[in-house]
Amino acid sequence: MIRLENVTMSFPAGSERKMVADDLSIEFHERKCVGILGRNGAGKSTLLRMIAGIIPPQRGKIVIEGSVSWPVGFAGSFHPDLTGAQNVRFLARVYGVDTKQLIDFVKDFSELGAHFHQPLRSYSSGMRARLAFGASMGIRFDHYLFDEVTSVGDAGFRSKSEAVIRSRLDHSGAIIVTHSMGLVSNLCDAAVILENGKLMWFNDVERAIRRHRVMMGT
Repeated sequence: MIRLENVTMSFPAGSERKMVADDLSIEFHERKCVGILGRNGAGKSTLLRMIAGIIPPQRGKIVIEGSVSWPVGFAGSFHPDLTGAQNVRFLARVYGVDTKQLIDFVKDFSELGAHFHQPLRSYSSGMRARLAFGASMGIRFDHYLFDEVTSVGDAGFRSKSEAVIRSRLDHSGAIIVTHSMGLVSNLCDAAVILENGKLMWFNDVERAIRRHRVMMGT
């Protein structure tokens, strides 16, 4: 379970402040996949990083029961001078999982070939995202956080990514930030729309998508 209790976060935006979270209180339960919708700049990724513990809220608190992944596709914690394999080996030790199994999984899934054994500083942003996604999927979490991860790669890789996400959802919950309404429709049990620091919860995912499209003028 992930619970936000009166969480507030804003940033300066010119002479005003951009409200990302305005006294938010909400619960995300295990084995439930929730999509976060909203316009560009609404603060969806910031909200996800607060849940991951990367950014602390200005007020309120976030209570987590169980294990939570870093935002899948976020490679900010990787060391640029280490190879992809060395970064994955380090993660395996941090999270206490079998090193060889994780390295084998990530090497196969990421399709990086020889680049897997080259320094991360030589990677493109897409290659970093593949490495981070593979590492995240190779470790079992109670909650997965996804931030536009399936936008990486060609159609075949995106299809493979969606398939492994679906397999993890058999035993875990997830929060997905994405602009792909098809992904939300296919994977999510519920959806929320983030607008002006407030969240609107929808148990009917298709209704949430329709509301989001109206708000976007599409």
